[in-house]
Amino acid sequence: MEMQDRAVIVTGGASGIGRATALLLAREGARVFVGDIDAAGGQRVAAQAATEGLNLEFLPLDLTQIASIGAFAATVHQRVEQVDGLVNGAGWDRIQPFLDNPPEMWDQLIEINLLGAIRLTRAVLSPMVAAQAGKIVNISSDAGRVGSTGETVYAAAKGGLIAFTKSLARELARYRINVNCVCPGPTDTPLFEAQPERMRQALTRAIPFRRIAQPEEIAEAVMFFLSRRSDYITGQVLSVSGGLTMVG
Repeated sequence: MEMQDRAVIVTGGASGIGRATALLLAREGARVFVGDIDAAGGQRVAAQAATEGLNLEFLPLDLTQIASIGAFAATVHQRVEQVDGLVNGAGWDRIQPFLDNPPEMWDQLIEINLLGAIRLTRAVLSPMVAAQAGKIVNISSDAGRVGSTGETVYAAAKGGLIAFTKSLARELARYRINVNCVCPGPTDTPLFEAQPERMRQALTRAIPFRRIAQPEEIAEAVMFFLSRRSDYITGQVLSVSGGLTMVG
């Protein structure tokens, strides 16, 4: 198993891409700590993992609260000396024209999608640096690469996460820590299902494969960046979008 005996944090692991990632890593032998604000969803994932005999634990995490981030990191470090892998997978969005956005929505988008990842990364980084080992995977979005109508501030936050990935990769290479980024396109998650049928059909038609991604397909890309197969890869951004956002 590729992730045997490695300790990995997955934020946003209560549903969608985060859930698929957490379960895949646990099935590959990792000890997984799921952090999420959705306690009911997190407990469901932990219960499913238990039925499969997997080493997965849910811990509450609110990425908009600095105290919650600190408490989460402290609890993880009580369980393990260092984290081998960090997946910043938590995200939140609301489709709405920028002109209609209330300012408090901007704050929430940036707190969850960008600052939360930055703060949690810093909270778990020192033991990684001391060990000169570790892998960080940030789950951004193709919205952060090419923009997306109705998601302007979300795209700005996800674009910031891409820039954070690249800059942190440069800083941490001397410590043999890899930092990479996965950018999903439209994916079969609760957020996608909440969109109007017309929008979902239009997005599906625009994808060269003529279907949206399954969360497990994004999870495979995340695991690649966490595995030993990517030991010589850092600072990279991988779009997993069925060809939707091909660039020359």
